Amino acid sequence: MVAALPQLAVASPGLYVHLPFCSAVCPYCDFAVARASEGRRLRFVESLLAEIRLVAPVEKADFDTLYFGGGTPSILPPEELGRLIATCRAELGLSEQAWLFLEANPEDVRLETLLAWRELGVHTLSLGVQSFDDAELAFLGRRHRGLEAARAVALAREAGFPTLSIDLIYGLPSQAAGAWRGQLERALSLGIDHLSCYQLTVHPATAFGKRRRQGALFELPEPEQAALFELTHRVLADHGLPAYEVSNFAAGPEHRSRHNLKYWHHQPYLGLGPSAHSFDGGRRRFWNERRVDPYGQRLRMGERPLAGEEVLSRSELALEALMLGLRTTEGLDLQTFAGRFGCDLIATNARRLAELERGGLLEMGAGRLRLSLAGLALADGLAASLELGDIPN
Repeated sequence: MVAALPQLAVASPGLYVHLPFCSAVCPYCDFAVARASEGRRLRFVESLLAEIRLVAPVEKADFDTLYFGGGTPSILPPEELGRLIATCRAELGLSEQAWLFLEANPEDVRLETLLAWRELGVHTLSLGVQSFDDAELAFLGRRHRGLEAARAVALAREAGFPTLSIDLIYGLPSQAAGAWRGQLERALSLGIDHLSCYQLTVHPATAFGKRRRQGALFELPEPEQAALFELTHRVLADHGLPAYEVSNFAAGPEHRSRHNLKYWHHQPYLGLGPSAHSFDGGRRRFWNERRVDPYGQRLRMGERPLAGEEVLSRSELALEALMLGLRTTEGLDLQTFAGRFGCDLIATNARRLAELERGGLLEMGAGRLRLSLAGLALADGLAASLELGDIPN
């Protein structure tokens, strides 16, 4: 018999909508994205509306966040985004007070478009800047230039979004610490509220992956990557944007990503669109067809476009909760973890934890297990090195 899993404190679920289209596919991108004509994009919206209506009888809930991700959500006209928001409210129970997130590319930013997004109720605008350096942008396959990115940020600030966020990528081949510091300082000078800094990762199925196999692309050595990671955290903390997760920094708690915190806190979320994943907050995780055409075909047949699902064991959930918790700067609440999984991490890992504490990689106190800055750079590996003991399934 499967043992009952104690539930986390009740939390409203988050809603994620994947809009897979881009004007060009970046050579580092491993997401489910595609190029398409405007007509095909608009036809896709009809498929997405059909999915919303199809899943509503089962999935309706008091969703308090809605995240439009991609792909490039800003490639859709504001009126189409408005149709999606209105349908989510009418069919799925999306709260009128829900916090709305929208990802956008700098080249899609116009003042009239920004004002239209604000009129739709978008609270957090996340701009995919990636770099302010033209040579780096060309290497990354981006379609904007540095001055255009800075202008987009300034216009977005003028439009009055409660939280303005940008994404940057670091760890490019041969990237020097001084150059990366300059990128951070340029971002800070623009008055942003939130910053996501992602280390360049070369995935096998991407154009960069092919270039690496051909010997035409070499990644930055690990010691230099670690130095840039530490530099990122120190510079941003010194300028009032401390980290709250390994890759995410905010000017205050009110600017943290309310939606992404659901992932890191192991709370429920529903994903719609191609490749979107969902988690029921208990044991079940399920996901949609990755490619646009099979996704649409299933919906035209009146079928939910699920590609797979899994029921996680308590051990799998415990490891996941441990890894997610240690990626945040607030760390893991040991009492909550023990109550949920029946696992005393301190007792089970006394020697290992003492070793990590002596090495300056973690600290224990106030009922929490937190990683130091050096530890955050190794978060996933450190979590995997801890024993969970016997957790009944």
